[in-house]
Amino acid sequence: RGETMGLLITDISYFSVLIAGIVGMVIGALWYSPLLFGNLWIALMGFTEKDITAAKNKNMTLQYALQFVALLVVAYVLSLLIASLGINTIPAVFQLAFWLWLGFQATLELSAVLWGGKSWSLFLLNSAHNLVVLAFMSWVLFLFA
Repeated sequence: RGETMGLLITDISYFSVLIAGIVGMVIGALWYSPLLFGNLWIALMGFTEKDITAAKNKNMTLQYALQFVALLVVAYVLSLLIASLGINTIPAVFQLAFWLWLGFQATLELSAVLWGGKSWSLFLLNSAHNLVVLAFMSWVLFLFA
């Protein structure tokens, strides 16, 4: 692992960040597909057939590109944390992913239920997805660093 100056790491593996971002996209594509939870997500979001048809007819390249950039940012920050904290075991990587998820993602996502009118079921579905993504991305970053 590299020298640190604050949170600036001199030898982050950009290859591992790229792979982790791709892994995050693949997990999301599977999670929200009809193979897994896509139909449930559509129902929990309250989308109609008209909404689904409109989404299919829309060019979603920008949305996918922005989602990928967001996942690259997550992967980069995870990589910084793994290096800065000197994490050197797989259980510690998964523990980091869990605490980041619980301390930030799950608690912030809660506002969608409390103030945004979203259901607890949607909260659980989205939060579980984010936990899985964080865990796998952390694992990939650890393995390829």
